[in-house]
Amino acid sequence: MKYNHPETSDVISVLRAFGMPQLMQKFWDLTQSDLFKPLLPAVFFFAGVTYDSVTLTRIDRLLDNLILLLYLSILGALVILTGRFQLGLIPQAPPSPSRNVLSLVHRARPHFDKALQFLLGGLFSAYAILYSQSASFSTTSIFLVLIVLLLIGNEFLRNRYSSIKMIMTLFAMVTLSFLTFFLPVLTGWMNAWVFVTGAVLSGLIVWKIVRLILAGIPDVSLKAPMYLCLPAFMLIGLCSALYFVNWIPPIPLSMKFGGFYHHIQKTGEEYHLMYEEGPWYAIWQRSDHVTGTDHPVFAFTSVFAPVSLHTTVYHHWQWKPAHDSAPFSTTDRIPVTISGGREHGYRMYTMKQHLLPGEWRVTVETEDGRMIGRIHLQVDDSHTPTSSMTTITR
Repeated sequence: MKYNHPETSDVISVLRAFGMPQLMQKFWDLTQSDLFKPLLPAVFFFAGVTYDSVTLTRIDRLLDNLILLLYLSILGALVILTGRFQLGLIPQAPPSPSRNVLSLVHRARPHFDKALQFLLGGLFSAYAILYSQSASFSTTSIFLVLIVLLLIGNEFLRNRYSSIKMIMTLFAMVTLSFLTFFLPVLTGWMNAWVFVTGAVLSGLIVWKIVRLILAGIPDVSLKAPMYLCLPAFMLIGLCSALYFVNWIPPIPLSMKFGGFYHHIQKTGEEYHLMYEEGPWYAIWQRSDHVTGTDHPVFAFTSVFAPVSLHTTVYHHWQWKPAHDSAPFSTTDRIPVTISGGREHGYRMYTMKQHLLPGEWRVTVETEDGRMIGRIHLQVDDSHTPTSSMTTITR
């Protein structure tokens, strides 16, 4: 059976019936207006962040990682071409009828800055989304803030891309940020050695790209590539220092849920969590915030980990007297071996009895002490429990 395609004139007629050509022309005229042009970077910025928010699902999803790896690969190629153009190492374009690779590169040259901005913006927005899932509102958020600042700053750095050192520094940041979570997903290991391996690989990739930029310059010494790589190496060193002072989120781990409860019961594959009902307006409350001293307290958390990752996390119980400026003191640090893959996180709980009055908190942390998340509880010996209890299922 032969399918007859509609004539082009018929399609145009349908589009005209709905006013589509006029709307498209009006939209194009608007984007070219002096009023709208200054807003274009912001529009594309928020469109890119929205796109990443919708399309990025799981940090261990193969397609997501392949897309980010493709972005990095294209970005590396553009960095090399941009650097060689700036140093005059790209041969002149052949006569205009030519259609070889060199002529195509010369035609694309005016758009390199826009492409660099798009790729860097896409990578930084993706990292901001992925890292925000793992960063808590504590010192680990500093690294997240750094990524967000670079994401925003990317919208205003287009005229600075002429500096090879600037490009290499940004490229080092996006490469290290990618390897920080990609290596644990790939290997199933998560420790300081894996992070250091990612930092070393990032430095080697930066060094190789600079050497490719300078390829063809006769008698080039080590001083020239080192000069171009120095800011990037310093940034990698700074991020390494932030890692060892626990200012980098323990990505790819992230806490999906947590709270304190009166009682926990497991039935089949479900956990039933019981807590006191809060006031009518506290519709967000899903756990106990204040409790007495005469019953056990359960700390329940769900921690997401990639499918291949098997590691040990800790429930770090700490206490300090109420209205006391003294720091929290450790009472217990209970290990829990987790395996990854569950969408809403690996569920675990620990329990304590006869809690002293004061402020309590449980920090969910990695083996090397980096914080994944934290929950808080106030224990008051004069607290009178309500008669109403609520149970939720996780």
